[in-house]
Amino acid sequence: MGSETIHALKSISITINKGEYVAFMGPSGSGKSTLMNIIGCLDTPTEGTYILNNNDVSDLTENELAEIRNKEIGFVFQTFNLLPRASSLENVALPLIYAGYGSEEREEKALAALDGVGLKDRAYHKPNELSGGQRQRVAIARALVNDPSIILADEPTGNLDSKTSYSIMDLFAELHNKGNTIIMVTHEEDIAEYAHRIIRLRDGLIESDEINENVRSVTPV
Repeated sequence: MGSETIHALKSISITINKGEYVAFMGPSGSGKSTLMNIIGCLDTPTEGTYILNNNDVSDLTENELAEIRNKEIGFVFQTFNLLPRASSLENVALPLIYAGYGSEEREEKALAALDGVGLKDRAYHKPNELSGGQRQRVAIARALVNDPSIILADEPTGNLDSKTSYSIMDLFAELHNKGNTIIMVTHEEDIAEYAHRIIRLRDGLIESDEINENVRSVTPV
């Protein structure tokens, strides 16, 4: 920033194992967005290393990072980021186009992903024909369609009401139970309680890194 250097993260070291469910929390400016961008291969660290699936991805080119993002990481955003003129099926199938799948296989995998989030019957609906919760489920199906190593969720319930938020978090719990690795950023304590490990950041440092002994249970139907 001008002549001032801002250290968004300062000599932090974190290990996340396959199959973990981790929530990052912290106030604005704590460094959690920068950390998420590095984990998601959207940014590269100016110093240090990032090892993903035994590969050092710290110094890869933009094209190499794009390939890693497509194959290894499924993104779920607060704002859904769906193409408004495309159907649910087309939105979910989008990462498969970049991965080089043929049209029949794309449709098959996308339908299976929508089925996995309970939205197969909405496959041909466009985003404006879906509720907020349904749109987020489509976004989750898109994140899952390539069988990524990590599901990276940035404030996944930020635009949803409480009831819908808990429904989405129930879905994340199911995905974790199936063996998916989930890393989530949230400002909301009740949402973080679904994670099995909570890492709190402040001023670019790890303030605490604790196992959640009281994981929030799935909402009864």
